[in-house]
Amino acid sequence: MPTLTASAVHLAGDLWRARESAHRARADSLTAQHRARAARGEPHPVEDFLFTYYSYKPALLRRWHPGLGVELQDAGGVRGEWRWYAPGSAPGSLIVDGAAFAREKGGLLQTVVRMLRATVSRPARFGCFGLHEWAMVYRQGEHRHPVPLRLGPDGTNAVVEAHELRCTHYDAFRFFTPEAAPRNDVRLSRATQPAREQPGCLHAGMDVYRWAVKLGPLVPGELLLDAFELAREIRTLDMAGSPYDLRSWGLDPVRIETAAGKAEYVRRQRAFAQDANALRERMLDALAGLAV
Repeated sequence: MPTLTASAVHLAGDLWRARESAHRARADSLTAQHRARAARGEPHPVEDFLFTYYSYKPALLRRWHPGLGVELQDAGGVRGEWRWYAPGSAPGSLIVDGAAFAREKGGLLQTVVRMLRATVSRPARFGCFGLHEWAMVYRQGEHRHPVPLRLGPDGTNAVVEAHELRCTHYDAFRFFTPEAAPRNDVRLSRATQPAREQPGCLHAGMDVYRWAVKLGPLVPGELLLDAFELAREIRTLDMAGSPYDLRSWGLDPVRIETAAGKAEYVRRQRAFAQDANALRERMLDALAGLAV
């Protein structure tokens, strides 16, 4: 079972409230367009993914936490009723109760830490060219999104057949069509996910946001928003390199069926791999007070 080993850093009330206010303003800015579209009932084929697949509401991003090992002075009120907070060493102070989180969610904590450590320790692979999205519509009469295919069904199928599928991420692989799944170089499963995850994968990079949410108050709010912002940027490349024609939404395609498109995709993929690994390291550092 994980145990708490960190000592607390103290934040005066005016300091942490300023950080909380800045966090809420940033969260609101990051979700403003999505919230406006949702109010109009207007879907978006790129950004909605961050709120449907991950199923976390924009309001969740507004809640600022200081992270593990930070004692908030003068912290009465609603925050004292939040889960996994406990009285600090001074009257009226609060601290994230990492030990209680570990007792209640030790299995989750160990899984997340194992995934983060394993992924950041591996060399990144850049030979997939985003073909997971193509494999999800391969030889399928009706595809999942109400968006036209850039090359049409036959052209899309031809691209898949001209390439080797090298997907390493189970949560992408599980959406492959029955005809596409056997074409992947490895048969993936949930059980093998910790052994297959690697930092070059766009979806593994987006999942850093998932892990930040699951760790809740253990993760500083600034890190949560950095993970969300990176996930949004990665999702843009994910869809730009997909078979869908998204120019009506202002997204120019990265034509991975060409040599120039592959080079652009890999260039951006490499940058995202570095950014995602930096976030993984920060998340592991944020958990340093827990012996996991």
